[in-house]
Amino acid sequence: MFDVVIRGGTIVDGSGEPAFKGDVALNGGIIAAVGPDLGPGEREIDATGQLVTPGFVDMHTHYDGQITWDAHLTPSGWHGVTTVIMGNCGVGFAPCRAEDRDWLINVMEGVEDIPGSALSEGIQWDWETFPEYMDAIDKHPHALDFAVQVPHSALRGYVMGIHASENDQATEAQVAEMKQHVAESLEAGALGFSTSRTPLHRTAEGVFVAGTFAKVSELKGICEALGETGKGIFEVADEHMDVPKDLGWLEEIATDINRPVVFNLSQTDFASDLWKKGIEGVEAAAERGVPLYAQAAGRAIGILMTWRATAHPFALTPTWKRLMELPWEEALASLKTNATREAILSEKAEDPTLFEAYITQSWNKMFPLGECNYEPEPELSLASQAKASGRDPKQIAYDLMMEDEGTGFLYFPLFNYSDGNLDILHQMHSHPQIKMGLSDGGAHCGAICDGGMPTFMMTYWARDRERGTLPLEHIVKRQTSETASFYGLNDRGLLKPGYRADVNIIDYDKLKLGKPVMAFDLPAGGRRLIQRATGYVATFVAGQQTMDNGVPTGAMPGRLVRGAQAMPGQAVAAK
Repeated sequence: MFDVVIRGGTIVDGSGEPAFKGDVALNGGIIAAVGPDLGPGEREIDATGQLVTPGFVDMHTHYDGQITWDAHLTPSGWHGVTTVIMGNCGVGFAPCRAEDRDWLINVMEGVEDIPGSALSEGIQWDWETFPEYMDAIDKHPHALDFAVQVPHSALRGYVMGIHASENDQATEAQVAEMKQHVAESLEAGALGFSTSRTPLHRTAEGVFVAGTFAKVSELKGICEALGETGKGIFEVADEHMDVPKDLGWLEEIATDINRPVVFNLSQTDFASDLWKKGIEGVEAAAERGVPLYAQAAGRAIGILMTWRATAHPFALTPTWKRLMELPWEEALASLKTNATREAILSEKAEDPTLFEAYITQSWNKMFPLGECNYEPEPELSLASQAKASGRDPKQIAYDLMMEDEGTGFLYFPLFNYSDGNLDILHQMHSHPQIKMGLSDGGAHCGAICDGGMPTFMMTYWARDRERGTLPLEHIVKRQTSETASFYGLNDRGLLKPGYRADVNIIDYDKLKLGKPVMAFDLPAGGRRLIQRATGYVATFVAGQQTMDNGVPTGAMPGRLVRGAQAMPGQAVAAK
């Protein structure tokens, strides 16, 4: 008798092959059988009319601090994710000496917009080295699996000291020491090493993240650890404008270490065709047998604008700066008055940077979010609405943000929307050298909420998009077996006998993203944008049901995944 039998569902097994109806049996944390009319189970679940998929594997998250206080790693845990990979973009919390903890919190607050107060109160520090960090987070109970990468900024600070790490080039001896730390971490089970090269990534004090301008020779030296151990991936948060010129050294490193190298690929308004160079680069590398890849987001990397968010059209005006210091009830009462409305609408932003001016004044890039419309038509922009109605776009923005008692949202598609649609992402997500990533789960708490990307992919790209969808089987594969195998987690991502019993049961007709909400549920009352979903009937991790219609069951089967995992057949052969 099986432990659990999920009966009569439409099975999308993660392989990309056509869906089929049948049963899935679970035993002892693994898939025991898949097929028609399987034998009895101690527990039987009727999945007739529902999808049965592998659990989703999110390869780009930032739960490095949240992992110590949130057993469900939300919002990812609400969206069918059963494995997350952290330590991306060169930022994290290990290695770290006790006296440097505040510095790393400052880095994460600036780069990933995670409230420093929440990190200060929430993180349960119990480590110095990276292997010690892995041991520490593995002790906490979790509902889903997680894996880690070594972040360049923390490593640089640990080896070089804070000031030197942010200002100086590393010596040969320091590069050798960093390489040794990475090698030891890979042997302890880290899945890779990550760095950031973009000037958009700055600390809360405005300082470029340590390693942003490190010489390529430093990266090559550190990455030798991956080649010599035969373990791990090199992940690069590259500067978008530099991708074409950086392809050369990225391919060199991939060639030298013979390990996967992956960089972020997005379309920007400032050079809207550069993303094509990225595709050309990974295609040329593939022809030469070099493991160079890009990763792309599932939709426009978009800023959500509301009064209590990080960015909105009036964030830099004098009146709002005064109001934001008040309790929300008082600020809202003032915002409702004509006097405050007229004052804010008449004011200009105080000393905005070029980027801040672009974000707060590009009315052609601002849209009402509505019912989560992530591909709005150009005529819906505030600029178009203003032209059609003869109103000032500022007035429209103010009124939209005042909806629902001051919780209305504007949507600003920052990247991947220069053409006014998501057609380029249709191309990217059809490309074998471009992986599904950049959800940034756990990060950008006051501006972006993309941790629910798996649900968006399942609903919008596979079902609802009028401009052209992608096959459901392809979308499931993109965020299960493809992301899992890319990081060497070959024991999951497929509903086949012997694989881990990480499973979602989904009422596809009811699967829907909820509207974003600004919550204040982080430690110390820290804010974050959250987004729930409906339609997830059940989520299983290692054969245990962790979510029941969006509600945690209390089961805690999650663990730290240490290193690459063998396919079931390979594991048997090894024994």
